[in-house]
Amino acid sequence: MITISILTLKNAVLASIADSRYVFATVNEFLKQAGKPPLFNVQLVGLSKEVRLNNGLFSVHPDAVLDEVKQPNLIIIPSMTGDMMSATHLNRDYAIWIAQQYKEGAEVASLCVGAFLLAFSGLLKGKQCTTHWSYSNEFRHFYPNVKLVDEKVITDQNGLYSSGGNNAYWNLLLHLVEKYTNRQMAIHTAKYFVVDIDRNIQSPFIVFHGLKDHEDEVVKNAQEYIEQNYREKLVVELIADKFNLTRRTFERRFKKATRNTVIEYIQRVKVEATKKQLEIGRKSVNEIMYAVGYSDIQTYREVFKKITGMTPTEYRNKYNKDADA
Repeated sequence: MITISILTLKNAVLASIADSRYVFATVNEFLKQAGKPPLFNVQLVGLSKEVRLNNGLFSVHPDAVLDEVKQPNLIIIPSMTGDMMSATHLNRDYAIWIAQQYKEGAEVASLCVGAFLLAFSGLLKGKQCTTHWSYSNEFRHFYPNVKLVDEKVITDQNGLYSSGGNNAYWNLLLHLVEKYTNRQMAIHTAKYFVVDIDRNIQSPFIVFHGLKDHEDEVVKNAQEYIEQNYREKLVVELIADKFNLTRRTFERRFKKATRNTVIEYIQRVKVEATKKQLEIGRKSVNEIMYAVGYSDIQTYREVFKKITGMTPTEYRNKYNKDADA
């Protein structure tokens, strides 16, 4: 029997707790229907016997408190609400327990921004992790020693798992079902819950906001310059010269402050502007390309696909309801 402990954090997203329990309970039912014994012992675990969520609107009653849990095989950290550092601090008592259980052989999965608590435990140092794309700047700021791959829907490394934004946790739950059972059961579960299995990138959903929570005023000014002049053909040397820096110094300071190279930042700003036009506009891809400062269609397509995981045409077809027309 595989014991799964789902943490009932003080400010957890209730759906991520309920859905996690529901998925593994449903797999148990599928196994019983096939004449097999249930595989999962699913338990809600908390610091107390009652946890109030959503300002007291909901009440969760854990099956056990931390001290009562004996050697779980998998710990699930649900998503959290509110300011992430405050949310992590509220649940800091879980962090030591999570780290100890991992040391004793348990695996740990974080759902969405639950990655902040997993990182706080110290287990992610030097390892990969994903989280909700809108919190990526904040995550990189507080946990620079974690390799954030926010374009991914899930990560799986050394018994540590994470999922991207919001509903991406369904893909991680299916990944875990496949790991502990088999591919056939994961597909059956995906069909039952009507989930698109094997989504592996969340890039098409990312809205780029450059990291500006830093103290380098010159770099902030350079960011604003790029964002205001993205329609031009921007040259790194000329931007550096504009702010009285050598290219080497400018690039070093820019990367340190924003976690992006200057070229990456320019590309992301241009692509973000492109995405908005593809979503609502009627201009051709070529017209949009020229409008954001690109002149070569192949280069533009490669940059766009690298950042979003889709070609400009695929992106338009996905999000623009008038695309066919």
